[in-house]
Amino acid sequence: MVQTALASDRPATLLQMSGIDKSFPGVHALKNIDMTLEEGEVLALVGENGAGKSTLIKVLAGAHLPDSGDILIKGRDLQIHSPTSARRAGVSVIYQEFNLVPELTVRENIFLGREKVRRCFIDANEEYRQSVKLFKELGIDVDPDSRCSELTVAQQQSVEIAKALAVDAKIIVMDEPTAALTTQEVGRLFAIIRDLRSQQIGIIYISHRLEEIFEVADRVMVLRDGEHMGTQDIKDVTLDRLIEMMVGRPLESEFPKRTVELGTERLRVEKLNRGDIVCDVSFHVRAGEVVGFAGLVGSGRTETMRIIFGADEADSGFIAIDGVETSIHNPRDAIRNRVCLLTEDRKGQGLVLIRSVCENFGLPNLGRFRRGPFLNQAKERREFSKYVENLRIRISGHDQLVLNLSGGNQQKVVLAKWLACNANIIIFDEPTRGIDVGAKYEIYLMMNKLVSDGKAIVVISSELPEILGMSDRIIVMHQGRITGEITDVANATQEDIMCMAIA
Repeated sequence: MVQTALASDRPATLLQMSGIDKSFPGVHALKNIDMTLEEGEVLALVGENGAGKSTLIKVLAGAHLPDSGDILIKGRDLQIHSPTSARRAGVSVIYQEFNLVPELTVRENIFLGREKVRRCFIDANEEYRQSVKLFKELGIDVDPDSRCSELTVAQQQSVEIAKALAVDAKIIVMDEPTAALTTQEVGRLFAIIRDLRSQQIGIIYISHRLEEIFEVADRVMVLRDGEHMGTQDIKDVTLDRLIEMMVGRPLESEFPKRTVELGTERLRVEKLNRGDIVCDVSFHVRAGEVVGFAGLVGSGRTETMRIIFGADEADSGFIAIDGVETSIHNPRDAIRNRVCLLTEDRKGQGLVLIRSVCENFGLPNLGRFRRGPFLNQAKERREFSKYVENLRIRISGHDQLVLNLSGGNQQKVVLAKWLACNANIIIFDEPTRGIDVGAKYEIYLMMNKLVSDGKAIVVISSELPEILGMSDRIIVMHQGRITGEITDVANATQEDIMCMAIA
């Protein structure tokens, strides 16, 4: 009798994926993967970019058909052959890039394709009533009649969660759900996750922010190069062990140390202004120096760097490069003056997704690869090959579409094209957003190599440990103005930065 009681108290297995195998031309993406998810459980799924996480989720979501393997939901063997069949089985995926129609209202997005109909007409009142009920359950105040284009990122995410609940999802996959959220919004999301767990909904949580895993997950599953490296209770694994499972080797420290002698001043900005988003900004960066920019979303960090790169025009102020006042009216001027910008939105602004990796590499370097009116493709490919090797860019070939690369490898392609320009001033805007810990470490090593070669680096990051770990000095902005500067970074804390950021 005691054994029976104990067995009945254990959560039921909600999802079981067994022997999942999937190959693409030249890539064995998943190798006999097993995964289980219990009712009311948060299972963290982690691994480097290209480890197979997205492919596994797309198999569960019906976007990819597995070459072999079985999927059981609540003990039933299901043939998930399309996203529609996955939704019918109770599976809902909230991708990092939301699937919302911006010009439709919240209500219309929630019931898109499943409209409530009364006498051949859409029953907008019923959709509104059910939307209000869903948001009330989530503890969120969102107007169902507002357009999705008018919502914040956190509100859009709430709409995606409401969509999942509207179809009675039993399994919700969250792919990098906190990538663009503030600290307060992350706390609210975690509260929603705890509420979903209490409703016996199973959650698969994908994130490169490993500290979140320990806060929100019950178990963690690690993939590496398409193989299942193990699944453990979160209480039984340390951060160092988790990183080692992901990358296949221990990392000596999260932020590699460097000792570089500072050189002459590379960049000076004086009294830069643009409307009320950049106000009287002045700073400098020396050769061999990494200057970090911190601040809340909307503080003016990105807007300042866009002016320096020539993407936006300043109302007033001046920029000096290597001691010479310089006019930068557009990115072409910036590139000519050996200034480059790795944009915050690498997909929207840093890459042409439907072109090849080699073509993206060559875009800002066409002048060097030209032979008369023609492009010397052989030279372009030879030079790109050097960066593929040095930066360890994982590609199937020079003609692979950049769209099909992992986030970390996309970032490396962006870095490669700017390194080929031989830029002396390199601006990194959120350089490791959406990138796994192994790729982050490689980018940090590359930054160290750049400053040791006499480059000047500016880094914008919303991750305060990254700013503290990689910067020689930290400049903090709030509402378009510089509100503080930290020179003794070794003894600074996240609290020090936040006090300046909300000044």
